[in-house]
Amino acid sequence: MNWLSDFVRPKIKKIATKDIADNLWTKCPQCGKMLFNKELEKNDFVCSGCDHHLRLPLNRRFEMLFDNGEYKLIALPKLQEDPLNFKDSKKYTDRLKNYRKVTGNDDAVKVAQGEIGGIVSIIAALDFGFMGGSMGTAVGEGIVKAADIAVRGGYPLITIAASGGARMQEGILSLMQMARTTAAVNMIKEKKLPFVSILTDPTTGGVSASFAMLGDVNIAEKGCVIGFAGARVIEQTIREKLPDGFQKAEYLKEHGMVDIVVRRPEMRDTLIRVISILMHQKPQISQLALENHKE
Repeated sequence: MNWLSDFVRPKIKKIATKDIADNLWTKCPQCGKMLFNKELEKNDFVCSGCDHHLRLPLNRRFEMLFDNGEYKLIALPKLQEDPLNFKDSKKYTDRLKNYRKVTGNDDAVKVAQGEIGGIVSIIAALDFGFMGGSMGTAVGEGIVKAADIAVRGGYPLITIAASGGARMQEGILSLMQMARTTAAVNMIKEKKLPFVSILTDPTTGGVSASFAMLGDVNIAEKGCVIGFAGARVIEQTIREKLPDGFQKAEYLKEHGMVDIVVRRPEMRDTLIRVISILMHQKPQISQLALENHKE
């Protein structure tokens, strides 16, 4: 009998149970700094080392934008899940079940209603964690539903894009959502209601080619990627080296493609000012902004 291996080691293993969780830290994808998750959440999922904006859960984004973090989720219509009976390495229905389990969402879109700076507003937001925020019939239906509620109530519509583009598992039906969402935006504009598009990382493909770039004001988060095709695909097609920062929010602002680039902590106050001006109402600046102004 080996006292060290048979007694001491098992005893140590028993004491050293999994009291330490595996998900305490997140590595910044840009600078590589290890970020303590509780501190990262307090910092709005912005890296304290390089100011890189990490992707944000939808519920947290709603809480950040709506007054007092209070909002009501809008129920969306149930649609046929797999209209083409699509299968690649997996059945499309199996993929949907898996992403629903992982994210807790029915699909890549959520629609919420609440007050922003005292103004009742509708937000339709995409979740990149659900199949890359890809736009299928459910996402198209969500944007249309949000626009319909905004028109009926006379509310501003805000969309938050985070997507790789159309959902290939739905073929031509996913591409049709580009036309549907564009028509929904036109419905808002015909009623002379504000439509504000918030672009986050990434906003690409069919989403950038439809509703995401049609805002009365297009607001981009700092450093986010915005484009249609990927930079590597473009370089291979035109056989030229692209400029530094190509498809980044700051580059697009310099070239007139977006109106405002803001850091995430300033997004709420920026949104309040924009929709207040467009709704011809006096903006209600948040308490945080007032405290910063005093300093």
